[in-house]
Amino acid sequence: MICLLFLLHCAAGVLSSSTQVATIYPQDPALPIGSSLTATCSVNPDHGVHAGSLYWTLNGKRLPSSTYSILSPTVLSVTLPRLSGSRQRSGDNLVCHNSGGHVLAGSCIYVGMPPEKPVNLTCWSRNTKDLTCRWAPGAQGETFIKTKYTLKYKLRWYGREKECEDYSTGEPYTCYIPRDLALFTPYEIWVEASNQLGTATSDVIYLDILDVVTTDPPTDVTVSRVGDLEDQLTVRWGTPPALKDFLFQAKYQIRYRLEESSDWKVVDDVGNQTSCRLAGLRPGTVYFVQVRCNPVGILGSRKAGIWSDWSHPTAASTPHSERLLTGSCDSKVGQQNSTLRRDLKQFFGWVRKHAYGCSGMSIKLYDQWRVWLQKSHKTRNQVLQGDKS
Repeated sequence: MICLLFLLHCAAGVLSSSTQVATIYPQDPALPIGSSLTATCSVNPDHGVHAGSLYWTLNGKRLPSSTYSILSPTVLSVTLPRLSGSRQRSGDNLVCHNSGGHVLAGSCIYVGMPPEKPVNLTCWSRNTKDLTCRWAPGAQGETFIKTKYTLKYKLRWYGREKECEDYSTGEPYTCYIPRDLALFTPYEIWVEASNQLGTATSDVIYLDILDVVTTDPPTDVTVSRVGDLEDQLTVRWGTPPALKDFLFQAKYQIRYRLEESSDWKVVDDVGNQTSCRLAGLRPGTVYFVQVRCNPVGILGSRKAGIWSDWSHPTAASTPHSERLLTGSCDSKVGQQNSTLRRDLKQFFGWVRKHAYGCSGMSIKLYDQWRVWLQKSHKTRNQVLQGDKS
């Protein structure tokens, strides 16, 4: 058993060229949490060391003599009641010392729990080229001792069992299969967990690679103004290039937020188009926009794909409102504006509400309303300037 005491074992052997100075029994035991352990340190009689001169440490801390028992002139025992989980996965260090503090022997104690059945096994394929799977370690989670998780997979009706080898993705409980995956044939995938106290196996999931495809984020995302309309922006993007030759019906989502805000608003009704008009925005404001893709029905799959990551944020600002830039002290014009706003308040609110998203009909109606409103403001401003002159 490899543990931190390996060097201690080597050092103990150096003390005698022919025999060990002492031995500990049991050596490197694995015990459930709550167990008690009685260990013995047996000294080689040839060294003339009496058991009464020995002492024990656990993880570098000296154990009280009240836990010792001298079983013979050369054997000292220690009892550890109601053990808690190991402080380190490499095992707790139980060491026997002579009166001068020199290490005579050591043992690793593994105190923990057997693994529970792994749960929530999910997998996804990026552009049909690979497969990444992730799982959770079970309800209890922590076992306190080193537990090995092995992702296994095989073609459902034929083929040999294989093990995933790349667990270096940076995410816990995750394994990556980079290549040699079959399409149009379902896989059986499961996870086995094992440690010194037992084993457990997850439920088997069945999946076809084409049913769990995710893409790279959409590319070439641009955000631009819509003429002088101060409350709209147009978003355009490109289809994920890795899937340009695949037959599928993509779905897209957009989300956007104010520059000074962390709250995103999501537009769900984008569909398969690669552009969208955002309406009802705040004039003269910087917005950050992102897009993501879901490859629905790739190569005839009947299942929805998996949403890609969001694209990198793209920033753009809406134009400043002329109503905010043009001032007036004419009370009559102010009364006219007030009347106009009161008469059209309900209609304006309805159009603003229904123009949200990417609906072509509502956007067209909203554009007509905004152009008319801007023209009316320009006309009133010209009349006001003419009266003043």
